[in-house]
Amino acid sequence: MFKNYLKNHKQVHRKASTIIGVCLIFFGFNALAQTPAKIQKQVIAPNFIGSESFKTINRNTDVSKDSHGKAIVHLDGKPGNGIAWINGVIFKTGTIEFDIKGKNVLQQSFVGIAFHGTNDSTYDGIYFRPFNFQSPDTLRKSHSVQYISMPQYDWSALREKFPGKYEHALLNTTDPEKWFHAKIVVDADRITVYVNSDRQPSLVVQPISKRADGNIGFWVGHTSDGDFSNLVIENK
Repeated sequence: MFKNYLKNHKQVHRKASTIIGVCLIFFGFNALAQTPAKIQKQVIAPNFIGSESFKTINRNTDVSKDSHGKAIVHLDGKPGNGIAWINGVIFKTGTIEFDIKGKNVLQQSFVGIAFHGTNDSTYDGIYFRPFNFQSPDTLRKSHSVQYISMPQYDWSALREKFPGKYEHALLNTTDPEKWFHAKIVVDADRITVYVNSDRQPSLVVQPISKRADGNIGFWVGHTSDGDFSNLVIENK
C-alpha cells in the first residue's frame, strides 16, 4: 500500500510544490488513507515497529504500544547525553510536534529533541526539565525549557554567558509525571516552543548555529530516560 502511495504521489508532486513536508506519525495509517491529490505536502508515514528505525547514540531504544495501541519510543538512562536519530529524515525549517514524558526526579530528567545534526555531537536542541515544572523555587522553575547548540553551547555555557536568555519557565505549569505535548517552530532566525494547548510560547530564542538542516531525533540528557510518541515533522 505504501509503495502505491509513493507511486501516486510522484504524479501529484509536480502540481503540489508550495509546501514540502515530512510527517512521521507513529500510528502510520491516517496519512496513507488520504487521497494524494487532496494534500498540499509530501507525507511519509511508516510504522515504527522496532529499534531499526533509529540510529541510537549512548542509549538503548525500545518501541512498544500501550493498551490503546499508541506507539511509544523509550530511551533508557545512562551517563551522558543520548540520541535516537530517526533514519532517513532530514529536517530544515518548519514544525516539530510530539508527546513526551519524563519524571519528577531532581537532576535526572532531561527530555527533548535534537535537530540540525551534522554528527552525533553537533546539533541544536530543545529539551525540558520536568522536575522544575512545579518547583516552588522561581529560579529553578525558570529552567524548565532549554535551548542548546552543541557542542560549544551546552546549557552551562549559555547560562554563564547569557543568563535567562536561552531557558525559561513554562507559560502554564504541567504535571512532571505525565505526558505533555511540545510544538517547536523552527525558522532561520527564530525558534519558538509551545507546550500543550498554549497559544503563547514558553520560549522564544534566536538560534546560535547557522546550520540550515540536518538529522533529527529524540534526545535525553545525563542519566535520563524518557518516553516519546506522536511525532509529526513538517518541513517548510
